[in-house]
Parts: sequence; structure tokens; C-alpha cells
Amino acid sequence: MRKVKETVMKYVFMLCAAVAILAVVLICFFLFVNGIPAMAKIGFLDFLGGTRWRPTADIYGIFPMILGSIYVTAGAIILGVPVGILSAVFMSKFCGKKVYRFLKPAVNLLAGIPSVVYGFFGLMVIVPFIRDNFGGRGTSMLAASVVLAIMILPTIIGVSESALNSVPESYYEGSLALGATHERSVFRVMLPAAKSGVMAGVILGIGRAIGETMAVIMVAGNQAVIPSGILKGVRTLTANIVMEMGYAQDLHREALIATAVVLFVFILIINLCFNIVKRRIN
Repeated sequence: MRKVKETVMKYVFMLCAAVAILAVVLICFFLFVNGIPAMAKIGFLDFLGGTRWRPTADIYGIFPMILGSIYVTAGAIILGVPVGILSAVFMSKFCGKKVYRFLKPAVNLLAGIPSVVYGFFGLMVIVPFIRDNFGGRGTSMLAASVVLAIMILPTIIGVSESALNSVPESYYEGSLALGATHERSVFRVMLPAAKSGVMAGVILGIGRAIGETMAVIMVAGNQAVIPSGILKGVRTLTANIVMEMGYAQDLHREALIATAVVLFVFILIINLCFNIVKRRIN
């Protein structure tokens, strides 16, 4: 009877894995079948390198949105990754039990907050702060980067903390036995030993940042032009799709699907780079 149960569960798990793979294949098929012909109609170079997006004139250049997505994501990485990793180190190796009881649920709560709430917070707090202290309209690349940096924190902190906790305690004890301080043992021994897991958390955070839509729409300014400064408005690939898909038709709609193809390729490139770096580390 036990053997029968194990066999049944084996095929159940296999079926679940097959469904997941099939879902990815279907998504890829839908995007590329509908997106590649649109790129061919517009012209690959005109579509990817064009600097003007004017659907009313059948001009579809997404280069400003590509730069907008890259800049906003890069800003979120610069602001959020150091804070996330150091927070994970603190929670794993420096935080007392009483503080941890409150800090851990707070981080988990950040992960559960809807993106529209983050966007509303950015619109009501971060945008006025930037406008009053740095100038401009407030809705800008900087505002979007700050909001995204906050949004990716729980992902980076959670994965990085788990990676640090999985490092054998003997590494830490051996470092102390050799005369290293607690801080040196953590940052020179424990953190490098967990770098693969920490990097995984960073990659997941980057994926969250580049794929975020609602919060970015609310604070980025949504100007389909090449960004000229961190205080200027930008439009990301995701925002471009969401803002116009509701009324798009014909070639306009196909161009938006082609934009989704570019975004999908970005995610694939990020994952591929992570796998390459991970193999070199291991």
C-alpha cells in the first residue's frame, strides 16, 4: 500500500511540474507569435531603437521605455540592495530575540502590502518630499526608484537571511577560534559563504523591480521620452503596456504585445546572467 501511495504521489508531482512547464511554454508561444510579427511590421531597429512613441501616427519606438525601465531598476538596486543585505545580516547575526519578534513580522508585512498602496505612499509622501527639496514636479525617476527600493526589500531580506542561516555554524566558530571578532567572522566568513543565496535574493528583487507596474505608474511621471535626469518623468515598459492596452487596437495592440516580448527577454537575460555567475561562484 505504501509503495502504491509513493507511486501515485510521484506522478502527481510530475504532473504539477509538467503544468508549470506548460504554462511557461504557452506564455512564450503567445508572446512571440503575436509580438514578433508586429516587430517585423514596424521594423526591428525602428521598434527597439526608435525614440518616439506616437500610436496615432503609427510610430512605435520603445527605446525611451527601455531606458526608463533600466534606469528605474538600477536606481532601486543602488538604494535597496545594500539596505536589504545589511538588514538580513543584522536579523541573522546581530539582532536580539526581542527585537527579532517585531522586526521579522514587519518585513513579512512589507511583502504582503499591495503595490497600489506603495504607489499611494509614494504619491503622498515621496513625491512631495522630492518636489519640495530637490525641485521639479516630484513624479520622477528618483521617486520611482525609491518606491521600488522599498518594495524589493522584503524579497532580498527574506532570501538573504535564509541563506545566512543555512551556513554551518562551524564556519563561524572556526573563525572565532582563529581569533577573529564577531563582526569579522560574519562579514568575512559567513556572508561570503552565503553569497549564492544572497545573489538569488538580489536577482529576485531585480525581477520584482523591473516587472512592477502600478506603483511605478503612480510616481514615475509616465513621459514617453528619453530620461534627461533623475528628477524628470519616465515611462517604463510595464507602464506603457498597462496604460494603453485598454483601448489599443490593430497594430497598436500588437506593438504593446511586442513590448511585453522585450520585457520577457529582459527577465530571461537576468536569469541567465544569474545562472552564469552562480556556476562561476560554485
